[in-house]
Amino acid sequence: MWPKMTMRSWRWITETLQAILIVGLPFIKIRGESAFRFDIPTLRLHVFGCTIWIQEFFIVLVAAIFLTLLIVFITLVFGRIWCGWLCPQTVLVDFTAFVDKTSRKGLGHSIASYAITFLISAIVAASLIWYFVSPYDFIPAFLSGTLGATTWGFWIVLTAIIFLNYALLRHKFCSTVCPYAKLQSVLFDKSTLIIELEPDRAAECIDCRSCEKVCPTGIDIRHGIDAACINCAECIDACNRVMSRSGKKGLIRYAFGPGGGGRVLRPNSFLAGSFVVIFFALYVYISFARVGIDVAVLPHDMQPRTTEDQKVINAYVLSIKNMLDKPVDLNVTVEKFDETLIQSIKGPIHVKAGGMDRYPLFLFIRKSPAIKGTRTITITVDDAAAGIHIKKEAHFVIPDKL
Repeated sequence: MWPKMTMRSWRWITETLQAILIVGLPFIKIRGESAFRFDIPTLRLHVFGCTIWIQEFFIVLVAAIFLTLLIVFITLVFGRIWCGWLCPQTVLVDFTAFVDKTSRKGLGHSIASYAITFLISAIVAASLIWYFVSPYDFIPAFLSGTLGATTWGFWIVLTAIIFLNYALLRHKFCSTVCPYAKLQSVLFDKSTLIIELEPDRAAECIDCRSCEKVCPTGIDIRHGIDAACINCAECIDACNRVMSRSGKKGLIRYAFGPGGGGRVLRPNSFLAGSFVVIFFALYVYISFARVGIDVAVLPHDMQPRTTEDQKVINAYVLSIKNMLDKPVDLNVTVEKFDETLIQSIKGPIHVKAGGMDRYPLFLFIRKSPAIKGTRTITITVDDAAAGIHIKKEAHFVIPDKL
């Protein structure tokens, strides 16, 4: 029979998977690009095979709002479960727990532990840079000494900040610096998940103080809810170990609200959850409705004119940017507001994946007394095979004189 898993064991599994994901994600390639990376030179965000250009960052804005609301919802329902189980600060503090242990074993042990912490900090800092500079470019450049001053500068600064954090602050960051921790009191309600000493069994406490000794933020959970509690469940495991010796269940538990009388399904959670669903649906919709082709009708250097053979010419510039990961062949058609209309672009325009170019467009009509002044026309750019159909308005001007 398998031994019962402790909360600490489940947290180690969760933290290890998260560390593998964060460090390993930049190495995964989809369609030749990183699974998740913002490419600074081209201002493009690569997201699991999809490329989002800077002009489309409203998609990222919607995604950011969705994630913010999701965090609010999770905090409202599950309290600081993020802090104790998934926050990178907590994960890396747990991975460098030897710092707390070796600090009491003498100078030699402390120097060794800080050296290992510095190495871990350098790796973590590099993994953050890999979300902007591909590791397949970063690592060879580092080994060959051609990394570049800017990248070196960011790496050194990030390494120093991370190292000082995990060498000096550690869990003090959670209770003193972290802004998310300060928002907890605003987001909590009477049914939020907390860690507490069971009120009905408080008299069974033998005052061993094991829960207080293992608490990373140094609180005594027996005194009630504390803003410094990160819901890591170390106190639950400690109490279970002590009470199991007398054949009893631990006195400390997870509970929805003080006394366990809270409800997961309640008006607050429904309201927050509704906004999460709405913005997630909006994000999915705009992602699938994304055209991926940016078209702009720009003015041409040549002004509208009438030729000697009584033809009116207007000139435009079509600026077309293909933000898709595949080439497209676009047909250009102009609203035929006059039977004599002739356009200069006849066949399809081939635009390569990620390409951008400008194409001159000349429109000719036979001058007629019935057509005067300025006409609003529609220029259509489409590719039926790719599901692209874009309409742009422009003005066709009939000059009064030759």
